[in-house]
Amino acid sequence: MIQIGEQSFDISDPLVIAALVAVAVALLVIILLITTLRRAGASSDMVHYVASQMGRLSQDVNALGQGQSQLAGNIQTVSDAQANAQVRVIQTMETRLAEVQAQMAERLAENATRSARSLTDMQERMKETLTGSSEKTTKSLTQLQERLATIDRAQTNIEKLSGDVLSLQDILSNKQRRGMFGEIQLTDIVSKALPSDSYTLQATLSNGKRADCLVHLPNPPGPIVIDAKFPFEAYETFAAAETPEMQKIALRDLGNAVRVHIKAISEKYLIEGETADGAIMFLPSEAVYAELHARLPEVVRAGFDARVWIVSPTTCMATLNTMRAILKDARMREQAGEIRKALRLLHRDVEIIGEKAGKLETHLRQAGDDVSGVLTAATRAGKRADRLDNFDFEELAPDTAEVVPLAAPPHQD
Repeated sequence: MIQIGEQSFDISDPLVIAALVAVAVALLVIILLITTLRRAGASSDMVHYVASQMGRLSQDVNALGQGQSQLAGNIQTVSDAQANAQVRVIQTMETRLAEVQAQMAERLAENATRSARSLTDMQERMKETLTGSSEKTTKSLTQLQERLATIDRAQTNIEKLSGDVLSLQDILSNKQRRGMFGEIQLTDIVSKALPSDSYTLQATLSNGKRADCLVHLPNPPGPIVIDAKFPFEAYETFAAAETPEMQKIALRDLGNAVRVHIKAISEKYLIEGETADGAIMFLPSEAVYAELHARLPEVVRAGFDARVWIVSPTTCMATLNTMRAILKDARMREQAGEIRKALRLLHRDVEIIGEKAGKLETHLRQAGDDVSGVLTAATRAGKRADRLDNFDFEELAPDTAEVVPLAAPPHQD
């Protein structure tokens, strides 16, 4: 701020800056003139010139003073306008600020209400979620306990199965026990497929040989022998072979073992006039049976040539079902006379039933007629009873009947 008399001017004002610049220029011109005069000497012309210039300069200074006065007035006017504008801006800002504060208060209230509502909803959802999660957790724990119980039972079954497998290994490792295993399996299959009186277990033939099972088929083909054989050792060696050469040797040994069994069955159980011209070798293992047909077809053909048919548990059941059909047909032929006699008796019974039915029909028809007569008489009697109840004597009396008048009683003196 610059204080000149009673006036104060702001240095940052553009008009004040312009006035200061003009004053500085005027002073610079005066300094230049003085310097010029000193250099040029005391020339009269120069003096006059300087005097004239000074006069002009004084006029300019006066004009500058007037301009400064005007500038001061303008500055005052601008200052007043600026002050008024600042007052109006402040008032407008205060009004706008009050409005903004009111809007902010409303929005804060709305936000607080929304937040409270959202918090309440969130609490409800959290409560429902926690409740549902608790129920799901309880259900999951229950299911987990059930599955653990199932796993425990399965573990028990697995342990039992492991024991059974070990027992089976013990059985299969012993030749005598292995034979018993085959016989037991054959007995189970035969007992399920055939009637108990159609076969004999451990049957002794005329040559003193004992067969595992003898099925009593009619002639032809006659009784047929089923013998259980289990070449487990040779098959186990073949299954454990690692190289092709070892497999080839083990496969050959397996074929030889089966050929030995085929020969033994053919020599022991094919007796002319006593048994059929063929026998059955039962293999209690589907795996051995499959390997024979897949890798040793010549051994199977050798069995056919020796009239020894090799069967597995599955094919044995099918063969026994065929035998059962043969036995059923033979027994029906044996009982044909009895069946015809029973049919004649059945026909006679049907005739008697027809006769009895005819007689019963006659009796029923007569009973129906009697019932109809009884109903007619009952209807007629009911009508007469109604008339008696209504005292319809005239209608009940016949036309030729005489009406007897009622006589007066005699008078007594």
